[in-house]
Amino acid sequence: MTEEVASETSADWYIVHTYSGQEDRVKRNLEMRIESMDVKDKVFQVMIPTEDEIEIKEGQRKHVQRKIFPGYILVQMTMDDQSWYVVRNTPGVTGFVSAEDERERRPKPVALEPKEVELIMKRMYSPEPKVIIGLAAGDMARITSGPFAEFMGAIDSVDEDKGKIRVLVSFFGRETPVELDFLQVEKA
Repeated sequence: MTEEVASETSADWYIVHTYSGQEDRVKRNLEMRIESMDVKDKVFQVMIPTEDEIEIKEGQRKHVQRKIFPGYILVQMTMDDQSWYVVRNTPGVTGFVSAEDERERRPKPVALEPKEVELIMKRMYSPEPKVIIGLAAGDMARITSGPFAEFMGAIDSVDEDKGKIRVLVSFFGRETPVELDFLQVEKA
């Protein structure tokens, strides 16, 4: 069902806990159960929050999609006994993120606030992928290319926004800062 239709109803987003590493399987199982149990009018979307990252290892850029919340999926649904039953009894689901209901003395699923959903969506659909380099200030690095190739030095600073790293290289007995691209260094 589309977001437009879902937003006309009293559908909220809920966080569902799954076995870690089973998010894709649980999503498929839940989507099949929604279809077979005919609750498409109550359970609208099942989503695994992911974000694009550029991982830099050994001088190579690699695009990866990483789960934002490993072990959890998001479900947009109208909460009632039937929809709760369908989601809760899906193989691989361990429960909803919930709080104890004071009156009933049992856990009650807690819907995400609209602001929280907006932040998750913004993170998922960000046009700029996050850069992960695996290096930090103080680490030793080896320069792999450019005029300083094969030099070793301590990382002084990392600027993820610009994709630059500053390494302190020893020249003639004194340390000199050299600004390099992430692809020009590797962990020593």
